[in-house]
Amino acid sequence: MKWTDTQDIAMALTDKHPEIDPQYVRFTDLHRWITELEGFDDDPERSNEKILEAIQAAWIEDSEY
Repeated sequence: MKWTDTQDIAMALTDKHPEIDPQYVRFTDLHRWITELEGFDDDPERSNEKILEAIQAAWIEDSEY
């Protein structure tokens, strides 16, 4: 997975952290959890606030179903 794979990352986060309400996740934690996902192989330094916001929004949407 790369930073641009927002839907795949969101689904993986839902599976890995089902007890977490993504609406209240700090970006520092979100960044760490993403880089720790199995299959994530992008440069950790390539993320930015816009990317993290998109992933968080996708995760919120995914966790509602």
